[in-house]
Amino acid sequence: MNIRKADRNDVKDISRIHALSWKKAYKGMLSQDYLDNLEEDFWVSAFDNWITSKALTVQLIFDKNEPIGCIAYGKSRDNTLPNWAEIVSIYVLPEYFGRGCGKSLLHYALSDLKTMGYDHVFLWVLDKNHQAQIFYKKNGFSETNEQIPCEISGQQLIDYRYTLQLT
Repeated sequence: MNIRKADRNDVKDISRIHALSWKKAYKGMLSQDYLDNLEEDFWVSAFDNWITSKALTVQLIFDKNEPIGCIAYGKSRDNTLPNWAEIVSIYVLPEYFGRGCGKSLLHYALSDLKTMGYDHVFLWVLDKNHQAQIFYKKNGFSETNEQIPCEISGQQLIDYRYTLQLT
């Protein structure tokens, strides 16, 4: 498996990975109707904008030249943490869950962020996403007492902030 930086030509694959991962990872957390109707191209425009504007760095992981996972990260979008980095998303195709691909992507991104000069990184995890919480804790992140409400398709949810010191 290899990892490389994504470009605009990869946005359909990135969006597809997100959609397929969401359908499996968020089953029972988000409305089934929402997940059933989630289109594979839902994130194409967003990732095209983020990659084009260089607002985020996106890395893809491949198995036999097929994209199977991705991670998006960059400068914090939270004005209260201006010198921090943020991991915006990390997803792998469901058939690759538990096979180390997410860990490889995460460690690649953390190394890249450290090279960029960041000392701290944060991310948000849904309160009901216990698998992700376990994953981030195993990889050195700590849950903070910070939480924010979020809404997905009219459903009220809570995100918890997790942080990691890179130095």
